[in-house]
Amino acid sequence: MDAFRDAGGAWKPPQNVDPKAVARALAAALGVIVVVVLLFSSYYTVAPEEKAVVLRFGKHVSTADPGLHFKLPFGIDTAVKVPVTEVRKLEFGFGTQKTGIRTTYRPESDEDRAVKLMLTGDLNIVSVSWVVQYQIANPEEYLFQVRDPDRAIRDLSESAMRAVVGDHTIDEVLRNRESVAALMQKRLSKSLDDYKAGVRVVTVQLQNVTPPPKVSDSFNEVNKAQQERSQLENEAMQEYNRVIPLASGEGRQRIAESEGYAIDRTNRAQGEIAKFTELLAEYKRSRVVTRKRLYLETLEEVLPKVKRIVVASEGGVLKLLPLEGQGGVR
Repeated sequence: MDAFRDAGGAWKPPQNVDPKAVARALAAALGVIVVVVLLFSSYYTVAPEEKAVVLRFGKHVSTADPGLHFKLPFGIDTAVKVPVTEVRKLEFGFGTQKTGIRTTYRPESDEDRAVKLMLTGDLNIVSVSWVVQYQIANPEEYLFQVRDPDRAIRDLSESAMRAVVGDHTIDEVLRNRESVAALMQKRLSKSLDDYKAGVRVVTVQLQNVTPPPKVSDSFNEVNKAQQERSQLENEAMQEYNRVIPLASGEGRQRIAESEGYAIDRTNRAQGEIAKFTELLAEYKRSRVVTRKRLYLETLEEVLPKVKRIVVASEGGVLKLLPLEGQGGVR
C-alpha cells in the first residue's frame, strides 16, 4: 500500500494502471453478480406440504403446486409459500405449555376465564373450554380476504360457541358435548365461508364443560342422582325385557294349545256324528241285527273292565263262582 502513497503520505493513483482494463474488470464483476442474482431469483421450490401464491408487483397472478417453478427475477415475482396440509390448532379457555407423556398447561389467565364463562339458554352460567383444528384450504383467500386470519378464526370460534351454548340448557350442554361440538363446528364453518377466510375446520373438541365452582357440588349431586335414576331405569327395562317376552311366549303357547284342543274336539265330534249317522242308516235297514250287534259290541267293551260277573236266568241268580285268579275272567 506504501507504493500508492507520496512522500507526504497522501494516496496517489498508480501510474501504470490502464483505466480501460479497470472498467472492463468492473463490468465483468458486475455481469457475474447480475448473472448470479438472475439465476437465484428466477426459480423457487415448493415443498409437498405447501402451495405457493405468486405475486407480480404485489398482485396475485398464479398459485403453484409442489415442485420446482420459475418466476421473473429481481423481485418482479414473489412466491409466498403457504402450508396447506398443516393442521393448526387454537385453544380456548386454556393453553398447552408442554406436550408429551404428561401434558402441562400454563397458568389460567384473566382472558381464559373470560372466554370460558358462558350463559346458557336457561340463564345459567357454565364454564366451557375447547379446541379448534383447521387447515388452509384456499391460500389466496387466506392471504388476501382477511387482514388477520388467525384472529378472525379465534373471534368467530368464540362467537359460534357462545351462540350454540345460548341455544341449549345447562343440562344439555353438560350431557351432550358431542352434539354441542358438532353444532358449533357447523356454525363456525358457515361463518368462515361467508367471510371467505380460506380455511376448513377439521374438528371441534370440547375440552372441559363444568358448572361454576360455587355450584359445582350441587350439580355433581344432581348428576349423581340422574345417573342413579338412569341405572334403575335400565335395570327395570332389562327385567321388563326378560319377563314380558317370557309371559308373551307362555300366553301364545296356551292359546295354541287351546286352539289345538278345540280343533281336536271338533274333529272328534264330527267323527262321532258321522259314525252315528251311518249307524242310524244301518239300524233303519236292519233293526234286529243292528241292535244285537250293538249289544255284543257293548259287552265286549264293558266286560273286560269288571271283576265279578253275575249271571241271571229265568230261574233266579246263579251262585257267584270265584273265577278270579283261576284263569278265567279277571
